[in-house]
Amino acid sequence: MGALVERDIDYSHEGTAMSGFLAAPAGATDAPALLLIHDAFGLTPAVQDEARRLADSHGLAVLAADVWGGRTQPRSEDEIGPLIGAAVADRTHWMGRIRAAQAALTAQPEADATHVAAIGWCVGGSGVLEHLRTGGDLVGAIAIHAGLDLLAEGWEDYASSAKVLVATGADDPMATAAQRDALTTALSAAGLYWELDLYADTVHAFTSPGAAHSPHPDVIAYHPVSAARARAAADRFLTELVATP
Repeated sequence: MGALVERDIDYSHEGTAMSGFLAAPAGATDAPALLLIHDAFGLTPAVQDEARRLADSHGLAVLAADVWGGRTQPRSEDEIGPLIGAAVADRTHWMGRIRAAQAALTAQPEADATHVAAIGWCVGGSGVLEHLRTGGDLVGAIAIHAGLDLLAEGWEDYASSAKVLVATGADDPMATAAQRDALTTALSAAGLYWELDLYADTVHAFTSPGAAHSPHPDVIAYHPVSAARARAAADRFLTELVATP
């Protein structure tokens, strides 16, 4: 790994204090920027490691957002459910937190405010797609095993040149065939270029090693082959985005 600059970035939205994590190549100025949205478990050390990897591999200024606020890291469904429920119940507030994270990212000297992509996993992938749908200024959006059941309608009135990658399991109950079709139809209607990578025998949260011993393997389960393919797809997609002026 090359030399990186790392620091916490404090920002807020409507009274909620959030603390993101920035990783960027040392000495970078106006580098292509990437907003990273964590999954339901919050801004964990593993998420910070992924921010470092992406910054180093692609020469990006990466901000791992703190969507839950206060570096909250829920550990159980009892803690996760209310957080996701609150986000979906107040989409304006949910998107406000993501927009605040993007504003914090583009305010950094390492980041090019005119070339920002976003990547997210699980509810973070849902957040990335919703951010784009509601007018997020992005050159690209990557959603990995996103909960498509959390998305709202309304892409038809949105025009953008952003490119979209959705990597998902064919058997994910939170991203059914009907939900995938609805999303891709809406993206096409909005004039967005999209790519759908679909993995067989794969359910939700397939990139998470912590899901290897899931009590509900028909819903959530780690799939190392699909995880590796999703990572490779995301890396290739980011390489193309960085190369696009």
